[in-house]
Amino acid sequence: MTSVQVDQEYDGSEAEDATSGEGYQRGLGARQIQMIAIGGAIGTGLFLGAGKAIEKAGPSLILAYAVAGLVIFFIMRALGELLMYRPVSGSFSEYAREFIGPFAGYVTGWTYWLFWVVTGITEVTAAATYMTYWWNIPQWLSALVFTIILYGVNLISVKLFGELEFWFSMVKVTAIVGMILICAGILTLGFSDAGDTASVAHLWDQGGFFPKGIKGTLMTLQIVMFAFLAVELVGVTAGESKNPRKVLPKAINTVPWRIAVFYIGALIMILSVVPWPEFHEGVSPFVHAFQKMGLGIGAGIVNFVVLTAALSSCNSGMYSTGRMLRDLALNGQGPKAFTSLTKSGTPLLGTTVSAALMLVGVWINYQWPGQAFNYVVSFATISGMWAWIVILVCQIRYRAKSDRGELPKSSFRAPGAPWTSWFSLAFIALVIVMMGIDKDTRVSLYAAPFWAVLLGVTYLVLKARNPQGAAFTKR
Repeated sequence: MTSVQVDQEYDGSEAEDATSGEGYQRGLGARQIQMIAIGGAIGTGLFLGAGKAIEKAGPSLILAYAVAGLVIFFIMRALGELLMYRPVSGSFSEYAREFIGPFAGYVTGWTYWLFWVVTGITEVTAAATYMTYWWNIPQWLSALVFTIILYGVNLISVKLFGELEFWFSMVKVTAIVGMILICAGILTLGFSDAGDTASVAHLWDQGGFFPKGIKGTLMTLQIVMFAFLAVELVGVTAGESKNPRKVLPKAINTVPWRIAVFYIGALIMILSVVPWPEFHEGVSPFVHAFQKMGLGIGAGIVNFVVLTAALSSCNSGMYSTGRMLRDLALNGQGPKAFTSLTKSGTPLLGTTVSAALMLVGVWINYQWPGQAFNYVVSFATISGMWAWIVILVCQIRYRAKSDRGELPKSSFRAPGAPWTSWFSLAFIALVIVMMGIDKDTRVSLYAAPFWAVLLGVTYLVLKARNPQGAAFTKR
């Protein structure tokens, strides 16, 4: 779909129109979009990954989250500017086609699809593992049940997906706010087992604010950025949002306080109650903090929250993969069969294929649960950040064209752009360099060229079959 076609079909009356110009149902309301945006910034990267990051950087992790959070806000405002220019489902690949070229759109669509398939594989497997905390259920059985349930939810209607995501996000938000309030109470009133030792001074009296040096802080950047992956999901919902020109800017503008409260606020409170040297990789800092406080039920509560976070991510993965496959098919860069929609406006085949691959991933994890599978997981970080890079490059090019009068100006312009976008690109480059230095994440950089070659070969094959097709010409 070209920009002209979208402008003709999308005339700003989406509040009264039940369908988008792409055939989707506009079933996501303001309440659901807000919680999808909030939930996208809260996942297992925070609940579990923060333990490893604290061990590597100490209290300076707070600064890493603050700087990275600022970059995420710049990325989301860049995305918001593009969305208000042209709110369409599959927005990343659509913008890449228009502002970079058809190959960029092809790479972006398939890479973002792969990101969510890999993420779905890891999250549904993690969810199955969390279930063993309460019951001795075979991991494969829990993974199968969760996948089938979420698959069914995504096929029924986008409204049901949004409602489920709303409650998943509500659980995560409630858990973090509850943790912050409990820690604040301990610091001010001194109750619980940690009351006698809790102090804000823990942020600097255990080897200083940078106990592992600046390098230690920089080495956590890939962990920090992984925690923020999926925050851009709100862009995929554009084609199915009620009144997107009103709802999406509000959701994007909540990014600063979400990061301030859920990441920075939570870390300040936890590290004030429990000294940072007590946190270690593989242990949720939330679970450990509850145990330190003497609140025995805390571990069970956090396990439920982490289970919810994993299911939320898998739910989002099924939603986005079907849309990305359909967007590719509509543009001649994927099988035509993926273009079909059900009567409720959901991409049946694309969602089914993606869900099936997630089940294959569960089997792979069962057969080879060692380091090889972790390498695939680390690749998710690179593929997820590719979407951010594309958003920033497209915003820079769009801003230049709109300033020259070649395109209409967006009603939600990113403040400080394009300089903020250039800064964000430089920051992402720094993260990639840090990933190359770290032996635990370096392998993901080895995998990226193989994926790029695969996409390049398949693109050339498709182009050879239809060299004059719209999918292979610059828009």
